[in-house]
Amino acid sequence: MKRERNLHAATGLGSVGTMTHWRYIGLHTVAAAAFIFLLQRYALSASLESSLLWAITFGGCAAGLAYMQSNR
Repeated sequence: MKRERNLHAATGLGSVGTMTHWRYIGLHTVAAAAFIFLLQRYALSASLESSLLWAITFGGCAAGLAYMQSNR
């Protein structure tokens, strides 16, 4: 049991790793949502409702992808 605690501390897992993990997911989500919103709204001249819906959808997909990648 003592060895397991030392291994856990040596690998750097814990609250700092978790914060980096969630920060990465949040950044990925916001970046994807902002990109899709701007693309839809200004480049494709879509309505505000449609742009927001696509931004939420792509943001959720980006969050799922970032979560899966960070758990590898």
